[in-house]
Amino acid sequence: MQLLSSPASPFARKCRVVLLETAQHDIDIRDVSASPLGGDADLNAANPSGKIPTLLREEGPALYDSRVICRFLDNRAGASLYPVGRMWEVLSLEANADAIMEAAVGMTYEKRFRGERDLVWPEWLDAQWAKIARSLDALEARSMPLLEGPLNVAQIAVGCALGYLDLRHGDRAWRDGRDTLAAWEGRFAARPAMDATKPE
Repeated sequence: MQLLSSPASPFARKCRVVLLETAQHDIDIRDVSASPLGGDADLNAANPSGKIPTLLREEGPALYDSRVICRFLDNRAGASLYPVGRMWEVLSLEANADAIMEAAVGMTYEKRFRGERDLVWPEWLDAQWAKIARSLDALEARSMPLLEGPLNVAQIAVGCALGYLDLRHGDRAWRDGRDTLAAWEGRFAARPAMDATKPE
């Protein structure tokens, strides 16, 4: 199997962390180009949306998106990243983390592909950051017990989302006023799987 990936993608990183945490070293990681303006032909052929990550399988059609792939990998490894007793909390928190990623990646694309500064839409950027800020506040206020518990996929998703904020939107200072979440991120980022997948 091959995971079509990109080093900077927080969604692909989530899958790569799951691979490492579940010791699935038999899946190849292949970096490809993905872009809202077009991308790698093999990626587009496997995943009509042209998005990463995409998991190529010999025994069936390609799998996408990151939530589907992570569930598949967890099941394949017989891991417990989706604990039955807290399933809905974990899935909801994973969705919240993915929403942070979606807004943050959208902001990156807005600045990268608009080109000239006068074409960038500041109000749209601010609206995307407002979504992120609300989500971060909710994590700080309501989600710490789940983040502090045994390893689950929501923790991985949140860790990857926060890492992407540091990578692309460090000037927004997401840690300000969120001391508990910031402290958790510092500890979680030190996990070997997170450190090994940290984007440059």
